[in-house]
Amino acid sequence: MQAIWQNGQGFIKDFLDQIDEPKPPYTTLASTVKNLERKGFVVAEKMGNSFRYAPAIDEQEYKKKFMSGFVSDYFQNSYKDLVTFFANEKKISASDLKEIIKLIENPKS
Repeated sequence: MQAIWQNGQGFIKDFLDQIDEPKPPYTTLASTVKNLERKGFVVAEKMGNSFRYAPAIDEQEYKKKFMSGFVSDYFQNSYKDLVTFFANEKKISASDLKEIIKLIENPKS
């Protein structure tokens, strides 16, 4: 999705050019974009023998949907379990957790 957002719209080759090495095979990227289309995250427009793709959802909305699905699928819908996992893996520090608590206690409107 990052490559699609960066381009605004484009063909598989355009997106492949945006991806850093090691680049996935063309067919792998094409399958991924098709799956994103099937899920409603991108729209396709037939142009000759190819399809031009564009984002159907903005980045913030995508993140919300992705994270909700991720937490649901892997952490039984528990954000506490998600944070606990990262704490146990030492991927989050005590200062990070304090900052998260401040954000929870004083959310921005």
